[in-house]
Amino acid sequence: MNFLGLNKNKTFKPKKNIPENTKQHQLKKYAEATLGSGNLRLAVKLPEGESEDEWLAVNTVDFFNQINMLYGTITEFCTPHDCPVMTAGPKYEYHWCDGVQFKKPIKLDAPQYIDYLMTWVQNQFDDENVFPSQMGQPFPKNFKSVVSKIFTRLFRVYGHLYHSHIQRVVALGEEAHLNTSLKHFIFFAQEFHLIDKKELEPLKDLIATLTESK
Repeated sequence: MNFLGLNKNKTFKPKKNIPENTKQHQLKKYAEATLGSGNLRLAVKLPEGESEDEWLAVNTVDFFNQINMLYGTITEFCTPHDCPVMTAGPKYEYHWCDGVQFKKPIKLDAPQYIDYLMTWVQNQFDDENVFPSQMGQPFPKNFKSVVSKIFTRLFRVYGHLYHSHIQRVVALGEEAHLNTSLKHFIFFAQEFHLIDKKELEPLKDLIATLTESK
């Protein structure tokens, strides 16, 4: 499946399967099991005695894959014509900057912005110095700040989906899936203090509604 419609030759695939008999594989299985309980607040908590970096790594990959798939359901409707600027409602506009190819923020249409964003995250995953896959290989000292930046940027895709494409999401019957994904994402971000409160403003009321009961 080509998740991102901008570049027809580029298919975003989930990060390579986590090798079995590794700590990250065990944590992934644990995360899946706790998610099955239906208690999302419990599901995001660091398992006792486990590495926070390992837990952050496994969940960051899973959220990336979730958001990729959710966005993939509406890419044909998210076009340069319909979404000429990357926004999350009329008050919030995002410009792209990665410090490498784009050293200064640049205004892009939404599909192009999201294409760059997803490529940037995938590149982080593929860098063994940032997201090590081998047992015993240390995480960088700034790993949590790297994860925080990834979460902050991935949240913008949720913001764009809700503000620009929610009618399409509802028509496709994906609203419950999107709401659950966002709720899980927010609980995880809150648990590990990954996103500054001001960054959540575009969906503030929805987040309050989704998280107030559980």
